[in-house]
Amino acid sequence: MRHPALFHALLLTGAMLAALAVPSAARAQAWQLEHWTATWGASPAGPPQPANTLTFTDQTLRLVVHTSIGGNRVRIRLSNEMGGTLLRIGQADIAVRALGASIVPGTDRPLTFSGTSSITIAPGAAVLSDPVELNVAPLSDLAVSIYLPGSVQATTTHNTSQSSYVSQQGNYVGAYTLPVALTIASWPFLTAVDVDSAGAAIVTLGDSVTDGARTTLDTNSRWPDWLARRLQTVRDPVLGINGRLSVVNRGISGNRLLANAPQGSLAGRSALERFDRDVLATAGVRYMTVLIGIQDLGASPENAPVSQYDLIAGYRQLIARAHAKGIAVYGATLTPFEGSALYSPAREQVRQQINTWIRASDEFDGVIDFDQAMRDPVHGARLLPAYDSGDHLNPNDLGNQAMANAVPLTLFRSIGVQARTGSTTGK
Repeated sequence: MRHPALFHALLLTGAMLAALAVPSAARAQAWQLEHWTATWGASPAGPPQPANTLTFTDQTLRLVVHTSIGGNRVRIRLSNEMGGTLLRIGQADIAVRALGASIVPGTDRPLTFSGTSSITIAPGAAVLSDPVELNVAPLSDLAVSIYLPGSVQATTTHNTSQSSYVSQQGNYVGAYTLPVALTIASWPFLTAVDVDSAGAAIVTLGDSVTDGARTTLDTNSRWPDWLARRLQTVRDPVLGINGRLSVVNRGISGNRLLANAPQGSLAGRSALERFDRDVLATAGVRYMTVLIGIQDLGASPENAPVSQYDLIAGYRQLIARAHAKGIAVYGATLTPFEGSALYSPAREQVRQQINTWIRASDEFDGVIDFDQAMRDPVHGARLLPAYDSGDHLNPNDLGNQAMANAVPLTLFRSIGVQARTGSTTGK
């Protein structure tokens, strides 16, 4: 006689094995149907000097980011790449931001990491969340909430011109209104937000001019933001733009091409060192703009600055490494900086030599002439006064808009056509 309990146990075991087997095969193949593209990003920097390091104790961060393209599913990347100790994430979610530290009711989505709601990130490592369904609109604000149990130092962070929020003590992940204890202008631990989209990403590699230093707080007035807005107005399905090109800002204030800035300056690793992490690891990257080198000049001896040959060798490395991965590279001329703390006549001479090479060498896949767009026509070594934020180096909001308008969108159209015909470098 068949034992009912044993029979049901065997049925249950068989059903469980079948359920595990089929979804496992489905999961193994499902990724091939996905196309993830970063809609937002920031380059991790740090660690700061101890006196400038934020410490969070049993608190919730609500980090606000501005998207470039939209999608129906979303995931995030968290980083402990500059940390020296384990980083424990107690809980996290993502939602559409309403105003300030509040979120739109009904839009919050709990996030998991490898199927669990919490995760510990080793020093030097990063993690991706599991995807969740969320209708993400282009050019919209998202709020990523992260609960940090215990005491955590923000050793991996990115200073910015966007307000984010730190709660009072407690886990407020998913709360529509966050009880704010502190407003910060940085993004601790968060380095990317990806959407499941058929688009492609433009990574803007650079220093403070790309990072948007001295732009107005909470207005998304960096030139990559203005470029993202331009791209959303283009409807060109034949040539493949059609609002599906994202812009991912990988600028870091004070960043250099060739060498690392002093520890604690938050200027990040050199562009050559961080290229794999900040460019190649960006989901959907297809294009890269390069605007970097002024800080190398400014950090070198006033009367014997770094040579054009050293900088050109660095640019050639970026070009070669990008082309090896099928990424088109657009060189941007260095913008005027006379009157700034970095300026000297010898450094200006090298800037002019570099700009001549960028324009004439034909080694980049295209040229964005920011120098021509930003300089004072009467005094070419200076920024146009209407574009100067006041430090004679970084453009103001209007100057950043002018920079975005100087980017030829035909660069991306031509690459879109060539990509469909088999070209891999964009030449």
